[in-house]
This record gives sequence, C-alpha cells and structure tokens, in this order.
Amino acid sequence: MTEGSSAQQDSKLNPTGTGGAASDKKGMALYTKILIGMAIGVVLGLLVGPNSSLMPQTAVGLSARALVVSSPEAVADKDAVVALATGVRDARIVEERPVASPEEAPWLQIEWTLTPALLLKQKAKGIKGAEEAAAGSMTRGWVKADADQLTRYSPIGRGIIDWTEWIGRLFLALIKMVVVPLVFFSLVVGVASLGDFRKLGRLGSRTLGFFLVTTFVAVTIGIGLANFVKPGALLTPEDRALLMSSYQESAGATVAGAANAPSFLDQVIGIVPTNPVKALAEGEMLQIIFFALMLGIALTFLKGTRAKLVVDVFDRLNDAMVMLVHIAMKLAPVGVAALLFKVVGTTGVSVLLSLLVYGLVVVLGLVLHFGITYGLTVQFGARLPFLGFLSALKEPMLVAFSTSSSSATLPVTMEACESNLKISPQIASFVLPLGATVNMDGTALYQGVAAIFIAQIYGMDLTLADQAAIVGSATLASIGAAGVPGAGLITLALVLTAVGVPTEGLALILGIDRLLDMFRTTINVVGDCTAAAFMARLEGEDIRIVTHAEDAANPDIGFEGRLDGGPHPTQPD
Repeated sequence: MTEGSSAQQDSKLNPTGTGGAASDKKGMALYTKILIGMAIGVVLGLLVGPNSSLMPQTAVGLSARALVVSSPEAVADKDAVVALATGVRDARIVEERPVASPEEAPWLQIEWTLTPALLLKQKAKGIKGAEEAAAGSMTRGWVKADADQLTRYSPIGRGIIDWTEWIGRLFLALIKMVVVPLVFFSLVVGVASLGDFRKLGRLGSRTLGFFLVTTFVAVTIGIGLANFVKPGALLTPEDRALLMSSYQESAGATVAGAANAPSFLDQVIGIVPTNPVKALAEGEMLQIIFFALMLGIALTFLKGTRAKLVVDVFDRLNDAMVMLVHIAMKLAPVGVAALLFKVVGTTGVSVLLSLLVYGLVVVLGLVLHFGITYGLTVQFGARLPFLGFLSALKEPMLVAFSTSSSSATLPVTMEACESNLKISPQIASFVLPLGATVNMDGTALYQGVAAIFIAQIYGMDLTLADQAAIVGSATLASIGAAGVPGAGLITLALVLTAVGVPTEGLALILGIDRLLDMFRTTINVVGDCTAAAFMARLEGEDIRIVTHAEDAANPDIGFEGRLDGGPHPTQPD
C-alpha cells in the first residue's frame, strides 16, 4: 500500500483529521455530563429548594380556603369573623404565636404587598380596609397554620428557582424549536424515498397494531398491581384531607380541561388539516404527520426528476435540523440540572411520604412493562441485546426523564435511533413522531393504577366490568394524550368519569404526579424506540447497535463529535 492510500484510509477511519487519538480528545461523553447535571439538580433541590428542611421557612403559600383575620381572638365569635384577604397566594411570616399543645396548629401573623390587581379583587369582595388602602402598601393579618390553609416555604429557595428556571426553559425551547421542521422534512423525504406508498400502509398498520397491544398490556399490568397491593387502603384520613385541601384547585382546573376535550370522532376528523400552514405554526403533530405523508406520496407520483429537487432540498434541510439538535444538546447538562432542581425543590417531603406506596406501585408497573414487554420485543422481535439497546438510547432516555415530554425529546430520539441503532430514516421518521403522539404506554399504566387507587380511597369496589372499562378507556384515552407534561391528568379525568369514580380524587395524586411523569415519559420514549426497531426488522433492515468506541472515533455516526469539526463557510451555487 502506498503512503497516499494509507493516508486516505486513515482519513476515512478518522474524518476529524486528529489522528488515532480522536477519542482521547473528546473528553467526557454527553450522557455522562447529563447524568452529572441531573445529580446536581437533585442535590441542590433537596438542600436549597423552597421546601428543604435546611432552609428557613419564612414565607407561606395560602390556599383558596385560607381565612386571614385581624387577630386569633376574632375567630372566637364566628359571626364576627371578617376576612382580611382574598386572592392572596404568597405572604411573609412576621410572627408565630406559640401554642400549648403540639397537636394544635399555631397562629401565624403574615404580611403581603397589595398589588393593583390584588387591590381590585379586595375592593370587589368588600374586604375590610380595601377602600382606604393604596397599591403597593403592606397589609398584615393572622392565619391558622393548618395544612389545608397554607404551606410554608423558603423565599430564598424560591428566589433561586426563579433565577435558574430560565435555563431549563431555554433548553426546552431549543429542543422544541426543531420538532416541527424535523418531523416534517424527514417524513416527506422518507415517504418519497419509499416509492411505493403501499409499503407505508403496511408499516402504518403494523405500527398502530403494536402500539395498541403494548398499551393494553401496560394498563393490565397497572390494574393487576393496584388490585394486589391496594395502595389506597394504606393512605390515612389525615393524609387524604391534606392532599384534598392542598390540590383541590388544580384538580378542578384539570377536570374543566377534560370537560372541554374533543370527542374521539372529532380527533379522528381533526387529523386532516384544513390549513397545513396553521398546523405547522401551531405544532399540531398529527396534522403535520398527515400532511407530510400526503405530500411525500404526491411527490412519488410526479414523473421523471420533477420531485428530485424538492426531495433534495428537504433532505439537506433535515440534515441541518439534526445539526441543530446537537447544538441544543450542548446545553443539556445545565438545562436538565435546572429542570430537576425546580421539580425536586418544590415537591414537599410530606406529600412524597404519604403517597410513597402509590408511587412505588406505579414505578414497579413501569419497570415490569419496561423489562418484560419491551425487553422481549427487543430481544426476540428486533433481535438486539436489550442492555445494548438501552445503552444506545442513553441520551433520549435522560432528556425524557428530565423534561417529562416525549414531544420535546423527539428530535433526540430520532437522532439516537438513526445514528446509534442504524434504523433507516424512512422507518424512524414515520414510527417515532407517530409514537410520540399516540403511544403512551407509561401514561396508560399510570392511569390504571391511579383509577384503582382513587376508587380504593373512596371505598368503592369496582367490578370486573368496571375494571375492563378502565382498561378500554385508558387505552383509548392514552392514544389521544399529548406528549407534554401533565397531559395524562386530563385523560385520567375521562377514565375516572367512565367508571363513576369522583374526579375530585385527582387532588389526591397531583402532589406526586410531576415526579411520576418523569418515569412514565421515559417508558413512553423507550416504547417508541422499541416499535421503531421492531418495525425496521420486520421490513428487513439490518439494524445494529453502534458501539461507544465507534461513536467516539467517527463523528459521522452516533451522538458524539458532530460539532467537533467546527463551522465551515458555505457559498451558494
């Protein structure tokens, strides 16, 4: 071999031109940085979050039921009680009056600033002294420190969250910015590349069938565990009263949102966009998928090379979107740290302890579905080692856990499947966006457990027919759940209504929902990737797992090193 040909071979093996030590210079892997960021966020949340026991709890958050009076003695005569506040949500503690018995809640003197909006509410409600007060003035009153009236928090911790929250929001915005163009461009190119759209119909029917089967299995696992463990029987009346009073307002807003949800038939008809540009602008994912599919099919009917220019442009734009994903992921370690700091810092320990068994049942069900359903499908359906499969999905799993949004994770998921699992863009661009929209196995399992849990708390004995209705309604409701944080609660309200369980019971699980949302979103994303790998194998693709060594050595594959070459000037033709 000549010296020139040897250099060419080295260039192919190592496109960065940095010699054999390319992997040594890359430093810490991206997923390791994200893990460190997550750990920092959790630790800081526990140490300096608003609900941390290590921070001075000198402020209170008032519930809608809080009664603020002029003095503790004023409540002795109930007919003479005059409320001093309405619409006040946060106040500072000025004084705490000691009590004789430790079982008795103390009285707190609090003060708050009258904002113009708050002053208008005070005047409209006829609050004492509101007419004489001025905007910006301070007002004081007394309130009983009962759990159903207020929660204490650290204003320092709240301030730190306010200072850092923007970092997590910025990271999410960067990722979400890529979702719509990436799905649209990649799907049009993928469909046009198929040539025969009948293959797309086969792929679509197989994918939807897989999603329905795994969702049904997930709900069944959740209901079976909830019936076996009976977590609702372990919640004390005191904890129930605390949860109901603390989250009653949020539960009411969720039920109102569920009442306005469109019917299943309306959702089916709504898949067809009357204005594709509006669908793209508003991020209506199912409408975007439908329009991209139809545009891709239309391109396959154009004669000769008339469609080639459009497909080439979309293909290059898709490559640019992928590069944007890598740019956004540079902020991932700091972004996930800020996101987890807020979640952990604002979740009360008392809520976690009271709902510990319920949360463990949900997590156990997710783990079983994760290991059994997905594990067997990957091992025998996709014919890949399950641990290696999970290793290839480290980045999307960590982003999904941190953001609780399968839609926000979609660009990272698509990149991981195409680069780390060698799934073709045709399969990945169809299965993954569809999965992020309709495949919600983790959400369906959680809804099954939550419905049984709430029914047990209310002492309701659900029949087999009721539980079968939960399986059916949770399966269908999860398909319509949007891939954003908290969407599962709205569909859960529909599931509860279907079997006659009081929707007010949503207040019992709201306190821990955000944490459980992180786990079930991770399961949803793994389920999407499992479907993509399985469908790719059924279509005869030779998928494989890209090793970490390959990823580190070659920036053109895997998640590492795509930006190492730096920017290059690009001139128009």
